[in-house]
Amino acid sequence: MWLADRWSDYEVYDTSRGEKLERWGSYTLLRPDPQVIWDTARKDPHWKKLNAHYHRSRRGGGEWEFFDLPQEWQIFYELPSAGQLTFHLKPFSFKHTGLFPEQAANWDWFSELIRKRKAASPQSEIRVLNLFAYTGGATLAAAKAGAAVTHVDASRGMVTWARENAASSGLADAPIRWLVDDCTKFVEREIRRGRRYDAIIMDPPSYGRGPKGEIWKIEEQIYPLICLAARILKDDPLFFLVNSYTTGLQPAVLNYMISTALAPFCGRTEAQEVGLPVSSNGLVLPCGASGRFTASSCDEAARQSEPK
Repeated sequence: MWLADRWSDYEVYDTSRGEKLERWGSYTLLRPDPQVIWDTARKDPHWKKLNAHYHRSRRGGGEWEFFDLPQEWQIFYELPSAGQLTFHLKPFSFKHTGLFPEQAANWDWFSELIRKRKAASPQSEIRVLNLFAYTGGATLAAAKAGAAVTHVDASRGMVTWARENAASSGLADAPIRWLVDDCTKFVEREIRRGRRYDAIIMDPPSYGRGPKGEIWKIEEQIYPLICLAARILKDDPLFFLVNSYTTGLQPAVLNYMISTALAPFCGRTEAQEVGLPVSSNGLVLPCGASGRFTASSCDEAARQSEPK
C-alpha cells in the first residue's frame, strides 16, 4: 500500500463504526467512510471535541452538523524538494471538504519524477494533462515541481476553486491552462489537434455528468479513455497515473488496463491501494487504489519483464 504519511496539517485520529475522525489543520471533523466496517474502543479524546459532524442519511446523502467551524480555512502540504502547497477547505455536499489527502502519496511520487527530468534538461517543457482535476491537488503538485499543466474538469466551480488554491500556493502565474470541459471529448480533440503530453493524470468519478449533461460510468468508460489518452502521450512519456475510488476497480484491474493500453511504451506499471495511517492505534485506512506507469529505458523494461 502507498501511504500518505508525510502530512503535518492532516491526521486520521481514529476510525470506527463507519466513521473516520480527522484533524484538518486546527479542526476536528467526523465523517462517514464505507470502508470502516470495524469497531474500536474510541478512547481518543477528540471523539468528544468535534468541530463538525457529517451525518449520513439512510435515504441517501446526509447533512453537516456544525459546532465550531469556519466557512473556509486553509491547510498546507510540503512537497519533497518542491515547496509548499496551500489548500482552501470548506465543507460542502456529500461530506466533502475539497481535498483527498491520501493523494499526497501520488503527489510525492510524480513531483519527484518531474523534478528529476527538469534537472536533467532545464530548458525542456514537461507537459502534464490532469483529467477530472477537481480542486487541483495534482495540478498544483505538478506545477510546483516545474511542469506546464493542462487542468480539465467538467465543473466550473471546481476549476475556480483550483485556481484559488494555485494562487495561494504561489502559482498564479504558473503555466497552467484551466479548462471546463468533458474529459473524453477534450482528449478526442487533442488527438485531432496533434497535441501531445509527457504525462497524464486521471482521477475519474464512479459516476458523473459533463457540462452538457454527458453521463460518465467508470466501469464502461475508463478503459476506452485510458486507450484514448495513450494516443496523446509523447514517444518517451514520463508517467501515467489513474486513481480509482470504485470498489470494482481493484489494483490488479488498474494494472492490467494501464499495462495493456501503454504496451507500446517502455516503462514499468504497478498498482496498489492508497491509504492513510491512523494515529491512535496503528491501523491504516484504505482509500481507493492507484495505478502508475513509470518510464524507463527499453532495455531496463525488458529486464524487468523477464521471469524471475
